[in-house]
Amino acid sequence: MTHTIDPVASQLPSLLAALPQDTPLLMLNLLRFRAEAMYRDGVSRGSGAEAYARYAAIATKKVGEVGGELRYRGTVKGMLIGPEDEAWDEVLLVRYPSVAAFKSMLGLPDYRDATRHRTAALENARLIATVELA
Repeated sequence: MTHTIDPVASQLPSLLAALPQDTPLLMLNLLRFRAEAMYRDGVSRGSGAEAYARYAAIATKKVGEVGGELRYRGTVKGMLIGPEDEAWDEVLLVRYPSVAAFKSMLGLPDYRDATRHRTAALENARLIATVELA
């Protein structure tokens, strides 16, 4: 299984530009937490789930500030279809009114600072951009 946590900054502008710009965006988050959060300074600050909760407290506020909302958050209890070596702890669905709203959130200084908790928290992640079918 390929472990990915953070988006590749150089790829993000082209990926976002390829999305429909004038329609709501629903982001599917698949999250696998580390047993112990791994901060860059090497200091332990609890479990991955605890570190993610620190990120989520700020991120949820910032999502709301740009007009978005957390639509669903749930614990994964099993995967019926998927690779046997891929496992997830939580799934989230976050709605943004547009790509511009999502991009503006990414640029907020306090959101950017909070991402250190997300990076420390996660062993693996997927962030999948979706739009509703017409």
